[in-house]
Amino acid sequence: MVDLTNTPAPSGGRDWEVLEARGERLIPGNSFLERLGSGLRWGEGPVYFADLDVVLFSDIPNNRMMRWSEGAGLSVFRTPANNANGNTRDLQGRLVTCEHRTRRVTRTEVDGTITVLADRYSGGRLNSPNDVVVKSDGSIWFTDPPYGIEHDFEGERAKREQKGNLVFRLQPEAGDLQPVIEDMDRPNGIAFSPDESVLYVADTGHGEGLGGPPHIRAYDIGGDGLPTDGRVLATLEGAPADGFRLDTFGNIWIGGGVGVECIAADGTPLLRIPLPERAANVAFGGAKRNRLFIAANTSFYSIYVAATGAQRP
Repeated sequence: MVDLTNTPAPSGGRDWEVLEARGERLIPGNSFLERLGSGLRWGEGPVYFADLDVVLFSDIPNNRMMRWSEGAGLSVFRTPANNANGNTRDLQGRLVTCEHRTRRVTRTEVDGTITVLADRYSGGRLNSPNDVVVKSDGSIWFTDPPYGIEHDFEGERAKREQKGNLVFRLQPEAGDLQPVIEDMDRPNGIAFSPDESVLYVADTGHGEGLGGPPHIRAYDIGGDGLPTDGRVLATLEGAPADGFRLDTFGNIWIGGGVGVECIAADGTPLLRIPLPERAANVAFGGAKRNRLFIAANTSFYSIYVAATGAQRP
């Protein structure tokens, strides 16, 4: 068996393509793509824990969560994992997870117990929470498309109990769950701009009446804390944009069909990091938050960049 841990991924030269002049400064010239581990079926939702210097991420069809660290490499963190998808941390450093099979958002407490944060709205079970982000006020924002209930590969086939595919805001202390976006086809990846004045949401659906082809939409956050003035920011080449995170410059690093694509806050494509497979989601980590971790179909990758992740590790 070939050991692929901490080895450069196959490449014919520089491991990224600059698409616009601003992209030239975003990756050091001597950086390279590393494959940190393989054996996945659909990697998703990486999140970095600075206090432990580890990355956790989901392997959805294998019904497990994985753990990677520089010294120990790749190992299983949790199994079964209820076909977990997106992950993040709350303001207290606890793991927050979207679970497909149980159709809920959970929090892993310091002692390892799991608290259910949301699993129902308006009398019905959620579809299958997909991706999640925590705002600086402690509110938890997540998307709820039906991918985990449409078949048994990513969850468990089940009847839809919600009228639509919504984006929710949860106030965990009050237990208040509120839909904040109701007109997307299949909301997926979600993140805030560094100053939290803009909310970005990927729509991976194909409904022509709901914004056209798959795209990333931007919303201004109004004085009431709710998203408004939604507009299409960008569409990506190849497969739809999936999960993404932002750097402190406001650039958006996106997992998609061509690998990872970085776009500016105005939607201009800046650079592309091709992979030999589809990428799903990314996270910044490392001591200086300048290492981009990439969860893909079968493998887990990283590359050092010349940008700093905006989200708190």
